[in-house]
Amino acid sequence: MKTFDSLTEQEILALAISLEEEDARIYEDFTDGLQTNYPEQAEKFRTMRREEDGHRHRLLELYKSRFGDHVPHLRRQDVRGFVDRKPVWLVRPLGLKTVQKTAESMEVETRRFYEAAARRTTDTGIRQLLGDLAEEERNHAVTAEQIAHTKLSEDEKSRAKRLFLLQVVQPGLAGLMDGSVSTLAPLFAAAFATHNSFETFLVGLAASVGAGISMGFAEALSDDGSLTGRGHPWARGFVCGLMTTLGGIGHTLPYLIPSINTATTVAVGVVLVELSVISWVRHKFMDTPLVSAVLQVALGGALVFLAGILIGNS
Repeated sequence: MKTFDSLTEQEILALAISLEEEDARIYEDFTDGLQTNYPEQAEKFRTMRREEDGHRHRLLELYKSRFGDHVPHLRRQDVRGFVDRKPVWLVRPLGLKTVQKTAESMEVETRRFYEAAARRTTDTGIRQLLGDLAEEERNHAVTAEQIAHTKLSEDEKSRAKRLFLLQVVQPGLAGLMDGSVSTLAPLFAAAFATHNSFETFLVGLAASVGAGISMGFAEALSDDGSLTGRGHPWARGFVCGLMTTLGGIGHTLPYLIPSINTATTVAVGVVLVELSVISWVRHKFMDTPLVSAVLQVALGGALVFLAGILIGNS
């Protein structure tokens, strides 16, 4: 995987062509998915798809004039800094809110790519085209908002909310869920194997801190934030690592109680509270249906909990 800063002007144009091709296909899928229930909105996405095709043609013409007919197959997943997109366009029926958020995220990411690329290039023609496309992608983001009939705007309040979700809620939720679930197995395995509260506490503490360090580094190294607006990687890593540790510490602290049975009972209660909080956060901030969020979190927690008991009693 290449870093964005290592790309040549030829590779930047090739990547831009690939991005426009992918976005056009996605908008065509949006059009197909919304056609039955939202024909007016589907037509707007069809218009956006045609505009993306126009962007691609302009990029191809400039590329051919500078570098010839062969365009290397450089994809977004080949360059560090882009976020993987979930295939929501395969879901039927498509919801306007889901489509709007996905389209807006796509356009913001592409706009930031064009802005960053324009700053790096020294070719006047390339710089001008990339700057023009960045402005057009900004207009597409506004159109995506209007399609869902929302009142979102690019004022400071909405921008701050977006940044909060990207930089704090998402990495924090990932860490909290990992810490709350992944530490259940070693903690309860130690409790049932040793029947000693303090030794169990040490195992849980080690598992929580270790998971926090691991998740923190994984989040920090996953995306440098230069194209996605997700903020400084080490800030996200700190949030993710801290919440991972806290997620494990919560049900570890009860084992400071000398009685192993009492400690285990309290720890189980804490786990139930943690999983409920995670389900609520997923529902509140990540637009996950509440029942679905509860089932996903509860099932994962239950399986890890049972694994810990079975291993501890073996």
